[in-house]
Amino acid sequence: MDSSLSLVLILLATAVMVVVVCRIFHLPVMLGYLVVGILIGPHALAWIPDAVETQHLAEFGVVFLMFSIGLEFSLPRLMAMKRTVFGLGGAQVVVTMLLVMAVAAVFGLDWRAGLALGGVLAMSSTAIVSKMLVERAELNLPYGQQMMGVLLFQDLAVVPLLIVIPALATNPDDLPATLAFATLKATAVLLVLLVFGQHLMRAWFHVVARQKSSELFMLNVLLITLGLAYFTELAGLSLALGAFVAGMLISETEYRYQVEEDIKPFRDVLLGLFFVTIGMKLDLNSVAGELGWILLLLFALILFKALVVTLLARMLEGDWGVALRSGIGLAQAGEFGFVLLTLADGAHLLNAETMQITLAAMLLSMLIAPFLIQYGEAIARRFSAAEWTNRAMQMHQIAIKTMGQDAHVIICGYGRSGTSLGHFLEAENLSFIALDLDSSRLKTALAEKKSVVYGDAAKREVLMAAGLMRARALVVSYQDKHSTLAILRHVKELRPDLPVVARTNDDANVEVLKEAGAAEVVAEVQEGSVMLASQVMLMAGVPLNRVIRRVQETRARRYVAFSSYLRSAQFLEGEKDSENLQSRFHSVLLKEDSNAVGKRLREVNLNALGIEVSAVRRHKLRGELPSEEMVLQAGDVLVLLGLTEALQQAELRLHKG
Repeated sequence: MDSSLSLVLILLATAVMVVVVCRIFHLPVMLGYLVVGILIGPHALAWIPDAVETQHLAEFGVVFLMFSIGLEFSLPRLMAMKRTVFGLGGAQVVVTMLLVMAVAAVFGLDWRAGLALGGVLAMSSTAIVSKMLVERAELNLPYGQQMMGVLLFQDLAVVPLLIVIPALATNPDDLPATLAFATLKATAVLLVLLVFGQHLMRAWFHVVARQKSSELFMLNVLLITLGLAYFTELAGLSLALGAFVAGMLISETEYRYQVEEDIKPFRDVLLGLFFVTIGMKLDLNSVAGELGWILLLLFALILFKALVVTLLARMLEGDWGVALRSGIGLAQAGEFGFVLLTLADGAHLLNAETMQITLAAMLLSMLIAPFLIQYGEAIARRFSAAEWTNRAMQMHQIAIKTMGQDAHVIICGYGRSGTSLGHFLEAENLSFIALDLDSSRLKTALAEKKSVVYGDAAKREVLMAAGLMRARALVVSYQDKHSTLAILRHVKELRPDLPVVARTNDDANVEVLKEAGAAEVVAEVQEGSVMLASQVMLMAGVPLNRVIRRVQETRARRYVAFSSYLRSAQFLEGEKDSENLQSRFHSVLLKEDSNAVGKRLREVNLNALGIEVSAVRRHKLRGELPSEEMVLQAGDVLVLLGLTEALQQAELRLHKG
């Protein structure tokens, strides 16, 4: 008991530490689990033996992984992308497997080992690719759709491979009969489950849901998942196949989303254990001895897999630039490759040397994958003239759209927040240009004759084409921290005086974005809490004027603009009818030859013009209500508050004296 507990504690402590490191460096958690397995496995520190019990427990990780894949299986989505899924995806898997079999034959491996290796290396990492595409807002781009279509077919291709690979371990003379029998068995089992299980599943879930017990619902999900997995294993098939079917059956019911949430903790923990056991198989001594072969396989895997996907995508989809991006993104090995490799090892299709070389090359390819995807565009532009042409055409279209605009607002992202902002700007007769990567949004906006163009706002040339040098303000309306920081970096380099308003979900990133150069950061949680409090106070009988005052005071503490207005006499007395008599903000960038450089703020005497210096932005520092003794420097951005005519005089005084 004590030794078992100590092993569990070792596993948990090591996993927690390594996963924390992966989170900090934005690496896939799966890689952390693999590293844990390598470190504590029998070939390294030997803290945990590679026992049969550990392998059995890890099998449940594969069961829940296949269940999740089945749960996400959507027939309408499959049909909508059928050309990419079955055309490009099917061709990629078949061609890759045939090439691997041919290379394996050259190196003297049996054709069954070649077939198993082909299935292993044909898989790409759904976790890494989808995560990178979402983070980079590229999921709806043409190459993003191509990659997801291929990954979807790979998920489907695992199902027959789960049947074929164990059957390859039988006597070669009996192999055709074994494969035919296994296929017949699988077809019969799947037909029974899918035809009769569909109605039974929905009716049974109705019965369970009516009991209104979360524990019962959870137990029912576990029973169905493990029960169908056990049923398919009794039929001579794999546990994973039954779990996949269970997920498919539940995906057609209205309970799929609740089931997905309930099953997630079991899936993540057990799947982590599965990848730990995969890492335990890696022998570092063998890796050191076979390093040359490992690097050769790694190079061949990435190069030839990228080449296969690129050529097939070009032939079937017709665009070199998009095809090259898809090839680069899918060049790595994947999670299901480890599942199939474990099956092949259990069936004794691979010798120990081949197993170690393949496993090490797969791990290295997945470590390299995020960097390949990140720099995929630069690589594609280097090797594809079409990518250069497409980018030039995109910049040309954006430039034409913004050519007649001056003192406009650039909106980065035209989702719900960007659309709402556009309506406000139109109501004030302020021109704007919006940049978005979602083709469906773009189509809708163009149908409504809105000023929206296709472009990635995080790219320097896109911002320049959108008229960054002529804009009066820039807004980042989406919540992608990395993209927002890239935009702020470009603005700081090209237009440091341009005010940027950024959006974030909560207060966690406010200071980071302000240090990067954002004039203001709007935190949705904060704004939501303010409006929630105001509605509660109204319903509780607090007078309306006191509620408004509370909201004003809260926002004054949060935003420098509201703070300045609350202090200004114009605001307290009420707004004037004339636009020229209303206070507004204006940003002024001090240059090397500006008269105010080297002087104290009081020496410039902007107060005499009725101008208030609301804030000063200097490099990564931002000072609100700066001291009168502050010495001004070149590169400072002064945020001024005052009337229009006074602002013009103040800018002239700062530059000319």
